[in-house]
Amino acid sequence: MKFDSQVYCRRSIRLREYDYAQAGAYFTTIVTAGREFLFGKIENEEMRLSALGEIARVEWFKTAELRSNVKLWEDEFIVMPNHIHGIIWVNENDDSIVGARRRRAPTEQFGKPTTGSLPTIIRAYKSAVTYKINEMRQTRGTPVWQRNYYEHVIRDQNDLEQIYKYIQCNPSQWAKDEENPEWQNHH
Repeated sequence: MKFDSQVYCRRSIRLREYDYAQAGAYFTTIVTAGREFLFGKIENEEMRLSALGEIARVEWFKTAELRSNVKLWEDEFIVMPNHIHGIIWVNENDDSIVGARRRRAPTEQFGKPTTGSLPTIIRAYKSAVTYKINEMRQTRGTPVWQRNYYEHVIRDQNDLEQIYKYIQCNPSQWAKDEENPEWQNHH
């Protein structure tokens, strides 16, 4: 069966003219399918990872081990009960990238990933986590993540500092988070 773009029309939420393979820092949020609490729970304003949450954490840092153009730092990442937040640093110091003038299509097309781009990095991460979790639960083919993800291109030092603080404070703000079932019971 041939791919029909009219039938499978997905609207991209990426910036239309932005090259997601270029060097930069990207704040990402990835949410579990159905917002299911897979990764653990918040106790005393600290995240306690479940075995599935540990998979999400380990696979995040494997991303940088597998891709020389990606840098990740422990304090710029958090696993929450039903989502993750992290900053991905993409740089052009990758030996597999030829020339400083490389240019890619601004947005990927469905079924045509762009090596080294943020969407490709996220897709690989989600796939690895899904595979490991489903292997552990013996639930082959079960979705772990929502389709898509949230990203924000970090534009300057102030932006970076605000996002860093948000990531660091996320567990302590859980009591006020609409995703927290206890919050919903009190409002």
